[in-house]
Amino acid sequence: MTSTDSTLETQRRIQKRQDAADARQPKGEKQQPGAVQAGAREQPESLPAQHVQKPGREAELELAPRFLAPDYKGSGKLQDFVALITGADSGIGRAVAVLFAREGADVAVAFHSSVEDARETRRCIEAEGRQCLLIQGDVKDSAWCEDAVDQVIERFGRIDVLVNNAAFQEHAASLEDIDDERMMETLDTNIGGYLRMARAALPHMKAGASIINTGSTTGLRGSPHLIDYSATKGAIHALTKSLASNLLERGIRVNAVAPGPVWTPLNPADAPAGKVAEFGKQTDMKRAAQPEELSPAYVFLASPVCAGYITGIVLPVTGSVGAI
Repeated sequence: MTSTDSTLETQRRIQKRQDAADARQPKGEKQQPGAVQAGAREQPESLPAQHVQKPGREAELELAPRFLAPDYKGSGKLQDFVALITGADSGIGRAVAVLFAREGADVAVAFHSSVEDARETRRCIEAEGRQCLLIQGDVKDSAWCEDAVDQVIERFGRIDVLVNNAAFQEHAASLEDIDDERMMETLDTNIGGYLRMARAALPHMKAGASIINTGSTTGLRGSPHLIDYSATKGAIHALTKSLASNLLERGIRVNAVAPGPVWTPLNPADAPAGKVAEFGKQTDMKRAAQPEELSPAYVFLASPVCAGYITGIVLPVTGSVGAI
């Protein structure tokens, strides 16, 4: 028998075994698996069909976002650090603030208008045994950004971590629906606000400090109905890499987290109720993330003991394979 004949027999035996396996498979429609649960605790798989008025308050959501991460144990990764987080009254910002406090940081919570949510965030930070400063204002205002940083320095004397997280999002069916007012609100909040806050904070940041920007999977892949928002998130990713290069010699690291769909007030304050109920089901994990599933990534990037050799990256936390 030639080697060719031997190979052919081998391949036919393999085919025969697979044909038999295929014949044993049940006929009919393939059952769709449920959402993937791979974390420390099972997360909600269904979201309420709810639409809320902007800015959206965490307290009014029918399903309370999970941000406390009860299985996460702090170990002093940010002991005695001072963090300034924008958009920290709710959502991802709140979850990050809580874990930063659990890791030993005092936290300045910058927020726009949701006073009730901001006070709840402060309560949670203080429950972790750390101090919290609430600062209300608008990242579109350069003077306010400077004043916010001044308040942090006056209270705590330093800034070790800046988390740029405040954002505006509103869907549109087409580019023609995005007028100049909407365009400028999105651009000026999402990318202008990041630039202003970084510019204000940098004079007070020393070697070992870091900036973490909240990007988005929409900045990696685009989104047909979030055109202007996606553009700002792509710009944030480019800002992250550019500023990382610029600040490298000063020993200040700059990174970004690119979340996929996350259950926060941002989305029910944008999408119609019916679409909110389907939010996140298009991911490979077939569900939206909860904020507590994002916040450990920020701890990792903020902590010099974890990420001291990492700068200029965009870390996807998207619930899908092949995020970049």
